[in-house]
Amino acid sequence: MQKVIQRAATARKQGQKKIYRHKQVTKMVDRQQVLKTKQDYNKSLITNLKEAKKARWEDWEKGELAPMRHVGPNATAFGAVDVALMHPPALPQHLRRKEILFAEGDRVCVVRGRDKGKINEITQVNVDSETVIIKDINVADVAVPEFAKITMGIQTDTIVQPMPVPMDHIRHVIALDLTNTTKDHIVQHAYAGAPFLERAAGSKLPRFSRYVSGLDIEIPWPAEPEPGFEVGEYDTRGNEVSDVSWVPSLDNPPFPSTVIDELRNKYSRFRTRHDAEYVKKMVMEEYRQEYLKSQSLLTPKGEARQLNATTNSEAKKAKLDKNGNVLMDKETRTFIKKYFKTINPPKDQPSV
Repeated sequence: MQKVIQRAATARKQGQKKIYRHKQVTKMVDRQQVLKTKQDYNKSLITNLKEAKKARWEDWEKGELAPMRHVGPNATAFGAVDVALMHPPALPQHLRRKEILFAEGDRVCVVRGRDKGKINEITQVNVDSETVIIKDINVADVAVPEFAKITMGIQTDTIVQPMPVPMDHIRHVIALDLTNTTKDHIVQHAYAGAPFLERAAGSKLPRFSRYVSGLDIEIPWPAEPEPGFEVGEYDTRGNEVSDVSWVPSLDNPPFPSTVIDELRNKYSRFRTRHDAEYVKKMVMEEYRQEYLKSQSLLTPKGEARQLNATTNSEAKKAKLDKNGNVLMDKETRTFIKKYFKTINPPKDQPSV
């Protein structure tokens, strides 16, 4: 038995190891695919920008000998970035960060790329691709597709837009008073901490606070604008809400019976009120059942069945005492008396 248990435990461990290895291989393949997708995206973006710079330099350097780029289908959008590059590839769920430490309105500094050293505010955070849009940072000419011209009403073929910046290429910029003077400091490392208790209802901010690593100084979340409410045509006015439109009474139910039918089954047994038609129908059904019972007694078969049931009920009651316990019959009592006399004979008589 011990060998069987040991074999089962070994097989279970081997199965768990195989599952663990399979998960690790799957994660590695996903990570490689994500890296390859990122490389292809960055390569296409950089190549597009380099070609546009090179073409503009040739136009300036060669002058009249430059190629005629103002003709053809891409004449008005030559050198512009494809609109598809505005949406970086999304990361799998298990490869994303647990906490996003950036929010709209944060001041950040770019530490990599062509805009290295520039500081500005975040206008959009993309959690799926872990990228942000920064105001006037990483700007490029984007070609406007035809459907966007119709839906957005854009008249030009190109539009200036800031391109997404990875979160690894930016750092927080906060004002700190470390030497009796308030200066902007770049936070190299930050971490998520205690819950953010001052978060308003319906806020888009995360539910945790963030701190500077090493100093444990809290990085405040940007202030959110208060939601503005506009009174529409069909909105209820304040004075109409405060007016008393219904007074409870014992004569009338609090709401029509049709509302009860919507909330609960019309014929549910848990309802305390029913329609008059339904009550009348149930009363007639009870009368019908009583009539059928009386009709069954009039037949010889029904009378015999009722007589047998009554006789059996009386016989069962006769076998019970006043406490409801079953009485023993005469034969059982006689047998018990003989048995005890055999085991315990009287002292004046010899035992057999």
